[in-house]
Amino acid sequence: MTSAIDGEKPAAAEWVAGHISRQVRRTVVVTGGNSGLGLETVRALAGLGAKVIMTARDRERGERALERLLAEQPAGTIELRELDLADLDSVHRFAEGVEELDVLVNNAGVMMPPLGRTAQGFEQQFGVNHLAHFALTGLLLDKLALADEDPRVVTVSSGLHRRGRIHFDNLHGEHGYSPSGYYSQSKLANVVFALELHRRLRAAGSPIKSVLAHPGYAATNLQSAGPSGVARVMLKVTNRLMAQDAAMGALPQVYAAAGADVRGGQFWGPDGRGESKGFPTLVEPLDSARDRELGQRLWAVSEELTGVRIPLAP
Repeated sequence: MTSAIDGEKPAAAEWVAGHISRQVRRTVVVTGGNSGLGLETVRALAGLGAKVIMTARDRERGERALERLLAEQPAGTIELRELDLADLDSVHRFAEGVEELDVLVNNAGVMMPPLGRTAQGFEQQFGVNHLAHFALTGLLLDKLALADEDPRVVTVSSGLHRRGRIHFDNLHGEHGYSPSGYYSQSKLANVVFALELHRRLRAAGSPIKSVLAHPGYAATNLQSAGPSGVARVMLKVTNRLMAQDAAMGALPQVYAAAGADVRGGQFWGPDGRGESKGFPTLVEPLDSARDRELGQRLWAVSEELTGVRIPLAP
């Protein structure tokens, strides 16, 4: 999936232009589209001609990002809509306002903050990174099913999902909390959910594809907005020394959203050493993430906690 010119790989924008066809007449929702990986995903897909609905929790920050994007792409079709993934009421309001949809990119997230709670009382990382996107996906499936061609749900995880475990007896950190451990839990939940969604969609004969992506180690505001203390200092240093930029980090999810040869159940990540940098290639999830009993258990718990029932049989 890589490309080379005289032994050198092209920049992210060149790679997109050379590997992904135009996306005219397709509508894409990108959660957390005002910064980092989300912003680069909006930029790339709008540049390919898609109508992109970018979401932001903070309206003012979203408007600043939208202004920058439209200045770069005056002909682009980009809309800003508010969505607070830490509040399921906001998720419902946003979903009700989506009229048509071809691709949903579940991109937004929080990373390694001190213990915090969503509006419904869930541990912040599990609530935002997994439960809110589970609910949003369920609420938008009917819209995706009406798409003319190749509807997709892209769930963005992390290589750190491989360090995760679903703490069903302590999902919300009441009996001990680790910022990194609960981040890995939320990212493993993303993978388990996306693979279970793929199995259920396939069993139902649905045309919707459930696809996974992860960015490798990409320098974004996640590393500075969430962690505190020593962790924040360490991540600031490693960002400078080891990370690729957000445009490169976004390529796997851009390809998962728009690549012509993408199939349901696939996981796209960087092709470099340790999946930390590089161009999109197929990668493998943690073996246990494929466990069907785990997928069904997480699905049932997620329906119970969010109150969103997704009518797909296991």
